[in-house]
Amino acid sequence: MVRSDLKYIFLLLLTPFLLLAGDHDKKDIEICKSKFNLALSKNLTELPVGDVVTEVGKSFLGVNYEPFTLEKPGDESLVVNLRGLDCTTFLENCVVFTRLIKQGKSDFSEYLTELQYIRYRGGRIDGYPSRLHYFTDWIHDNQSKGIVKDVTKEIGGVPYIKKVSFMTENQNLYRQIKGNPENLKAIKETEEEINSRQYFYIPKKDVSGVEKKIKNGDLIAITSSVNGLDINHVGIAIEVEGRIHFMHAPQVGFKVQITDVPLEKYLAGIKKHTGIMVLRPTEL
Repeated sequence: MVRSDLKYIFLLLLTPFLLLAGDHDKKDIEICKSKFNLALSKNLTELPVGDVVTEVGKSFLGVNYEPFTLEKPGDESLVVNLRGLDCTTFLENCVVFTRLIKQGKSDFSEYLTELQYIRYRGGRIDGYPSRLHYFTDWIHDNQSKGIVKDVTKEIGGVPYIKKVSFMTENQNLYRQIKGNPENLKAIKETEEEINSRQYFYIPKKDVSGVEKKIKNGDLIAITSSVNGLDINHVGIAIEVEGRIHFMHAPQVGFKVQITDVPLEKYLAGIKKHTGIMVLRPTEL
């Protein structure tokens, strides 16, 4: 896809400032380079985008789960942590590196630009509320950017009847909301906007029936039974011996891994998981 998006062009102009203002470690730069070296050694640019996503994902296997990596004190900034990942930063980085590899890019500054473009609403950092906190909002924003396509409905999804309110109803869990009326108001407005949209999901009892329609490298968002919460967990579909398994950063004390059992069985074993949304990265 050719980008004529003015916001993206603006980000490119800001790249030198991102390098100075971003929150990252020297090790992150080394890891970033290793992903581009992987792309060269495996000739990943020639593969379909979904296969590149899974190859990048496999390169993170064994990395420790680290919670709250983006919750830093001070003003909102672009945080990079490739040394420890939660489920969302794992998924985001797989998409970011895939897009860079497919476009023949291999510079850390280009990585920062792409990461910001994906992580923030419209690709622009404008305080804490501009980050795409709810994953359904992430889906909406990145589909509008042409980065992913939500294929849930077309492969058999049904309407997902769920209203989000978790962040505003649990302010004590969010340092940036608690005691900050401006951020609280902005997050509340975001929740109302999300609740005005229609989403689809595949109930977990139906996942086995649509498994053959899920492709290697699709992004999987697991829907939630928790009150006010849209998505419990995210990861990547990966084909293992003809079945779709789930590659993800599970929880504290675990590392990035591929489930031993197919996705449908993984879902069945966790009560709060109610189903899935399926997103397909856009071919480049």
